[in-house]
Amino acid sequence: MTGPGQPGEPALAGSPAGSTADLPAALPADLLAALQTRGWSVAVAESLTGGLVTDALVAVPGASRSVRGGVVAYATDLKATLLGVDASLLAARGAVDPDVAAAMARGARYRLGADVGLATTGVAGPQGQDGERPGTVHVAVATAHGVRVASAQLPGGRAEVRAAARDLVLRLALDVVGDPESR
Repeated sequence: MTGPGQPGEPALAGSPAGSTADLPAALPADLLAALQTRGWSVAVAESLTGGLVTDALVAVPGASRSVRGGVVAYATDLKATLLGVDASLLAARGAVDPDVAAAMARGARYRLGADVGLATTGVAGPQGQDGERPGTVHVAVATAHGVRVASAQLPGGRAEVRAAARDLVLRLALDVVGDPESR
């Protein structure tokens, strides 16, 4: 597990914030290539990113060889019903929590039948949620070998935070999939 602010950095300025054009071009393609090399599939559970992660992956030609699908569980109750996140965890800590991100990633992996599960949860803004301020983000990557979580306090407005959260989970996933210990 990594600590707050590790790894990742905000998306670079460019086209309309949150668009695939802001994404470092090679990131989704590199992740998919690493998955395909291992014969692994991926599933995504998204909250604050609202489909940006899945969109970035399926924009790459040949994505269907690895992408199983994605679930946008924006409402807190859907994290429990669709992804299997423990309702008592959600009640105790709210949806914006590193353990919730981990449970979402495990749920995506299990419910969508993938080798790797990715998850994003956080507060895009402009108001806070569950006692957390805008820009608070937790992302997770689950494999058969466990879950890695990264947390960050991201700068910018709503669109910038969502785009940076997308980039953060894709970078973490590439680190995990490329790690020899996760094979």
